Amino acid sequence: MGESSCPFFLMTPTILIVEDTDECRDTLEMSLSKISGVIVRAVATAEEALAHAATEWICALVTDLALPQMSGFELIETVRNQSIYSELPVLVVSGETGEKTRERVAAAGANAFIQKPFSPGQVRNEVIRLLEAAKRKQGPGSGTLMK
Repeated sequence: MGESSCPFFLMTPTILIVEDTDECRDTLEMSLSKISGVIVRAVATAEEALAHAATEWICALVTDLALPQMSGFELIETVRNQSIYSELPVLVVSGETGEKTRERVAAAGANAFIQKPFSPGQVRNEVIRLLEAAKRKQGPGSGTLMK
């Protein structure tokens, strides 16, 4: 993890979107920005995502699988290997389908999968569900994922 000027517990939680297609990234960003109490950050590559994860409090990751250079699978595995993000809610939104893909997504550590094309409301509702489940898992008084 990189150096940060503000401790994670003082930061506003960030939903991080990783999507290399501009239109899809913009749609996800607009939809998820309607969730209160969080910042939404959207990037095009896994490498950019890892840089943000080192300096911001990421409360959820929404990623495609087909990314340039590092794949979404590799991103999820890399994030899961960082102790601070071992329980991070991860949603995959991808056009890659099939039972083998879903099995690999689950094995990498994703919590949920939505197939493209997607409904922005469906993605937003799933992220809210994942955030609420993570908050319940942490227990009362352990910090705020959503306000």
